[in-house]
Amino acid sequence: MAGGSDVAESTLSCARCGKPAHLQCPKCMELKLPREGAAFCTQDCFKVSWSSHKSVHLQPKLSSLRSDNLDDQNSALLTGDWLYCLKKGQARTSKLPHFDWTGTLRPYPISSKRIVPANIDQPDWATDGVPKVEPNSDLQHVVEIKTPEQIARMRETCRIAREVLDAAAQMIRPGVTTDEIDKVVHEATIAAGGYPSPLNYHFFPKSCCTSVNEVICHGIPDARKLEDGDIVNIDVTVYYKGVHGDLNETYFVGNVDEASRHLVRCTYECLEKAISIVKPGGRFREIGEVINRHALMSGFSVVRSYCGHGIGELFHCAPNIPHYARNKAVGVMKAGQTFTIEPMINAGVWRDRMWPDGWTVVTADGKRSAQFEHTLLVTETGVEVLTARFPSSPSVFPWLDA
Repeated sequence: MAGGSDVAESTLSCARCGKPAHLQCPKCMELKLPREGAAFCTQDCFKVSWSSHKSVHLQPKLSSLRSDNLDDQNSALLTGDWLYCLKKGQARTSKLPHFDWTGTLRPYPISSKRIVPANIDQPDWATDGVPKVEPNSDLQHVVEIKTPEQIARMRETCRIAREVLDAAAQMIRPGVTTDEIDKVVHEATIAAGGYPSPLNYHFFPKSCCTSVNEVICHGIPDARKLEDGDIVNIDVTVYYKGVHGDLNETYFVGNVDEASRHLVRCTYECLEKAISIVKPGGRFREIGEVINRHALMSGFSVVRSYCGHGIGELFHCAPNIPHYARNKAVGVMKAGQTFTIEPMINAGVWRDRMWPDGWTVVTADGKRSAQFEHTLLVTETGVEVLTARFPSSPSVFPWLDA
């Protein structure tokens, strides 16, 4: 966004660097938002901060929403001053006459925001939904080499994240809502002393992502009951002792058809094959080659819009890890790096669509999608899977039992 307006007084501090401010965001002035947080010292600071600052412009729009603008299903969702799917200010409704739903899934009502006790260490987006450190960090461009102390914290956090996902997996059965799964994730995370990283991250309204059938990723837990024959991915991230641990798995609900079982198993194998090549000196771009090769041999396609990512004290940072072939990822792996690999494999075409809620990503043709994810540490001799399954993890994948 270009063109800041002069600030009449120099008593304000720059929202980015803290220096005396001489400019003010014109959009904030138009919306009559508080001057604190809208002032900047230079155009450069304003431009660098724009990706995170612009989120504050949503607040007046969201506050003006009234339940009489929503359908009956969603009118109850404004209780407790909590507005849902705030990423772009949309209400969540299945009665949008002009939206071309790609599959049979539809949005359902969402429960009230879950509370995190004040004694839990919280990331900087927990209160207002806006990450402050992450967007402007140098680690968006430089791959961090973790210290032994950081790695120790990562191991502990990833262990908790695995325990939380395993607790959620035990909930999977027909008749259970994805909101009930979210409640288990939330309570298990809090009980371990952690914060559920997705909660209020860019205004995401829940503590985990639950992606059913044609949903590729970022599905919002809601009141829909899982049905016999569904597949559902649960994506958990825990923030604990200042670092994040991220993993997900796709599960079978009751009696699942053979085609879906083949898709889920292939996706699991794609992740395993990708992990097998992680070692110092390996090229990040090769990960996508390995995944794409196995998916294509099985008759499936690889999602291109979303990728793995660096992780640690930041939820998302460098490197980006594309999962498709002929990608342009740069750089080589080095001992001490931590990142996720999380292939999303589709039964049909690789292209995706976004629901009007601004979060839910679905396959363009309505066919099913599966995903698996681990947080990894590059070691001196290879790789350590920080979110690896425990011997006590639920026995839900038949090929592992075999």
